[in-house]
Amino acid sequence: MKFLSFLIAIIIICPLIALFITYFICRKMRLNSTKAFGFAADVATFLLFFSVPMAVASIWKVSIVIPLIIMAIFIAITFTYIDWRTKKEIAVPQLLKKIWRVYFILLSVSYFFIFIAGLTLNVLEYVAM
Repeated sequence: MKFLSFLIAIIIICPLIALFITYFICRKMRLNSTKAFGFAADVATFLLFFSVPMAVASIWKVSIVIPLIIMAIFIAITFTYIDWRTKKEIAVPQLLKKIWRVYFILLSVSYFFIFIAGLTLNVLEYVAM
């Protein structure tokens, strides 16, 4: 049981660790800081898609996988529609990059607030004992 708790904790913390490690490796490979951070954000976004629902499930015992998928699809549809209306011709790689970066921002903010909420709840639970 302790191993499972440890594994869940590592996966929940992993996006932040992956962001820093990937950025550091890319900088050592002599990528400029903008490209290095972009690649690190791409890696972290992939991990955030798993860790945010896992963090919510471990704190509040609620699954947000389906709402997260619906939100991601809605954002992709909205950005595609806006791109189509403004440019008439969609550049798919740039559109996907823009959508993926919005996912990074939203999931990172969500991750931060979930982390703060979990920390606060644990402190309050500890104090109440």
